[in-house]
This record gives sequence, C-alpha cells and structure tokens, in this order.
Amino acid sequence: MAQILLLHSVYGLRPAVHAAAERLRAAGHTVDTPDLFEGKTFEDVEAGMAYKEEVGGDELLRRAVAAAAPLIGAGGPGLVYAGFSLGGSLAQNLALADERARGLLLLHGTSDLREDAATEIPVQLHVAEPDPFETEDWLNAWYLQMTRAGADVEIHRYRGAGHLYTDPELADYDAEAAERTWRVAEGFLAELDG
Repeated sequence: MAQILLLHSVYGLRPAVHAAAERLRAAGHTVDTPDLFEGKTFEDVEAGMAYKEEVGGDELLRRAVAAAAPLIGAGGPGLVYAGFSLGGSLAQNLALADERARGLLLLHGTSDLREDAATEIPVQLHVAEPDPFETEDWLNAWYLQMTRAGADVEIHRYRGAGHLYTDPELADYDAEAAERTWRVAEGFLAELDG
C-alpha cells in the first residue's frame, strides 16, 4: 500500500488529522503526520493564520521538507503527499519537487504553480463548493496549470459544505461530504498500488 505524508491545516495537528491517518492506516497504508506547528493548535482560523504568518511560509515549507526527507531517503516506492488546506498547499509543493512522488491527495487546499512545473503524478482534490479560500476562478486556473504541467487531475466538489468539512470539531463539518471524500480518496490511494 501507499506511504503517505499527511500535513495538517492552519489549525495544527488536531484530532481530525490523527483520525484521518488512522482511517488510512486501517486501509493498509503507512501514514506520517508531522507537526509543523511544533505542538500548537488553534480553535479558530484567525489565530491559526496569525501563527502561520508569524512563522512564515518559507519556514513552514522548510519544516515540511525536513519531515519528508527521511521518508524519501528510505528508498522503496515514492511518497504520496496529502494535506488539509494549508497542508495541501505544502503537500503540492513537495510533490511537484519530488520526481519519485506517486501521487497527491489535496483536501480543501491548493497552491500556486511555478511556470516550469512538470509532473505526471495523479492528483485528486476535494473541495467545498463554494469555498472562500478556493474560489471558482482560482480552481479553474489551478486545474489548467496542473494539467499543462502534465498531472492527471480529478476535482471533487461538495456543494454546501464548509471549507474544512472533514473536521468534526469545526463548524464547517459535513458528515456526509466527509464520508464521501474518504471513500473516494481511499479508492484513489488503492489505484496508486495497481
């Protein structure tokens, strides 16, 4: 099965991330969940965003690279990068920089692409519709850029769900959309082994 690096959102390494990792482990995958916020978690998005700004995007990316490095260096099949919102943005950057990446699972978040980005990895994105952080125009441009880069992209949208609808402790939570997301994501991860 897949070896997955699962990166948390701006809320930090909360119980929902651990629960997602356990679900994926139960399906036979190996899942690492690094704590990029060094033990800090947040109850609201504003506090999490303030901490993200305090730490800085470059430092968070450095922390994500440091978390991935031992897994990449371990040999074997390439990593599947995955993440929630901010973690999805970081996972995308890592996956596009890793020529051995097996796949990219994005939950609630994407990132900019460099113009020279090139990859042939399968990519699956799950996102609320509408989503204040992943607007329609942004997603259309992102999709075009990813496919131009060579990625095999699937986008799954969940009408009426809140931004981080897979986290049961947040107001955004949508149990039906979360369950559909995990079923589709588990299928995607199983296909990477095929």
